[in-house]
Amino acid sequence: MSDIEKKQFDRVTKTLEQWQDREEWFFNREYTDRYEDYYETRYKRAEIWQKKTLAKLITKDERVNTLLEFGCGTTRFTRWWNEIGIEASGADISPFMLGQGAHLFDGDLALADSHHMPFKDNSFDALAFIATFAYYKDPIKVIREAVRVGKYGIIFGIMNRNSTKVVRRRIQEVFNKNEYYKTANFYTPDSLIEKIHEALEGRLYEIEWTATGLPKWFPMQQWGFPIGDFFALHVKLTDVE
Repeated sequence: MSDIEKKQFDRVTKTLEQWQDREEWFFNREYTDRYEDYYETRYKRAEIWQKKTLAKLITKDERVNTLLEFGCGTTRFTRWWNEIGIEASGADISPFMLGQGAHLFDGDLALADSHHMPFKDNSFDALAFIATFAYYKDPIKVIREAVRVGKYGIIFGIMNRNSTKVVRRRIQEVFNKNEYYKTANFYTPDSLIEKIHEALEGRLYEIEWTATGLPKWFPMQQWGFPIGDFFALHVKLTDVE
């Protein structure tokens, strides 16, 4: 990507403040400019285990060589897909997040809405949603778009509603201490699977998930129970060659 293309994300109108008829934190530079810092400090350990759970699932499908991450933000995870051998591209609705990502990532990036993905059918082997799926007003439509564009399936990384940390964050919101999750709709593995079943009726697929985000003192950091701050879930489409 040329320097001119990278600068274009920074030039998108600064009057953009809403998406889906509501204000979102990722249209506010006060929050987006700090995003990378969180992963370099307080969420560093959590990120390590999140990546382990995601890699464990996605690498089982040997058909996946290319991937599009929607809601890629600053490309924190988009860069990492390439590190584990998957050629990744990114897309996001926030020009502020992409403006940072364009200076950190050498691959392709697109400013786009996940409900209307500007890509041809089967453009990528898989779609990824990492810490973003909770913000979609029409998750059924997004899932259907994802399997249209991603030939072999979807990998989700999402905050778990069955987490004490989610309760803490909701309390913080009451006191205006946490803007990041104000519009988020958290899922459990079961509730996300229900959405997937509804969206993919008539398709053939397999689902596997694993959870992490457990206390540091806990004897296991990754397991198959719906308890933990974060879970990864892979939808493997089996009705395609």
